[in-house]
Amino acid sequence: MRISDVARHAGVSPSTVSYVLSGKRSISESTRRRVRESIEALGYQPHAGARSLASRRTNVIALVIPLREDVHVPVAMRFAVSVVTAARAHDHDVLLLTQGEGPDGLRRVAGGAMVDGVIVMDVEADDARVPVLRELDLPSVLIGVPEDTEGLTCVDLDFAAAGAACVHHLADLGHTEIAFVGQPPSVYERRTGFAERTVTGFELAAAERGVRATLRPCSPDTAQGVAEELLRERPGLTGLIVHNEPSVGPLLDAFTEYGRTPPGLSVVAIGPVPSGGPPLTSVDLPAEEVGARAVGLLMDKIDGPAHPGVTLLEPRLTSRESTASPV
Repeated sequence: MRISDVARHAGVSPSTVSYVLSGKRSISESTRRRVRESIEALGYQPHAGARSLASRRTNVIALVIPLREDVHVPVAMRFAVSVVTAARAHDHDVLLLTQGEGPDGLRRVAGGAMVDGVIVMDVEADDARVPVLRELDLPSVLIGVPEDTEGLTCVDLDFAAAGAACVHHLADLGHTEIAFVGQPPSVYERRTGFAERTVTGFELAAAERGVRATLRPCSPDTAQGVAEELLRERPGLTGLIVHNEPSVGPLLDAFTEYGRTPPGLSVVAIGPVPSGGPPLTSVDLPAEEVGARAVGLLMDKIDGPAHPGVTLLEPRLTSRESTASPV
């Protein structure tokens, strides 16, 4: 099956079929649909090598998402699936890089002409990969925001606004003693951007509202100790913000042992909440929207010059049964 067979079946010229496949020229939606239907009906498969030589493209993008021990894999995979889904809509496949190779990994995929562009996750405030992204001739988008964003294209949830929204929600209900239980210590030690920004938003909002605030890093195996420490040091604690998906359940279980259950202890979660537990007030993690935005921005850069910049999605807090005014 050749491209001329597809053109004959669709009633268009071979060059039109080529433009539909490459995306190099704007084609009307009706013509594009007719060509796609003919491709599907005939089972036509473009020769990847020939297409790559002709267009100097691989029709593959890389997603760099290091799966460290402190990364919550189910959430990471939500981002991965969203990127893969969005990339397929642009006729691109995804090369998934899960090792913490840092700058060397980026140089490897760029030097081997393996991909048309790269999306980078797990971005640190002072990320060693950023200078490499600036020097490589490879379109890139970061899901995350480093301290220095000059010349970069970044997209993420506005985590600072998310941390602040949780404080304002609890303060509006009348809470004056609030604790923030965050990521594992290692996440803060390597200055992971989303974690730092959430804490910054929490601290600024707490100061603005005159709320007595406490911060604790946490991991699932330390949740019991964190809960006991907070109750011992803060007996007047009435509000809890949890930014640690796998620790939500263990924390709630630990507080329940001491008779502190929502909404007696008002709880707000940032990110997905465990199923089967109480309906928690939460700020959603829009992984699907972030992934789709990242792919769209990358395709713009692959197709031509694109203006760098930072896109932050506004957080959405949904109030549920786990928060109420303090008794």
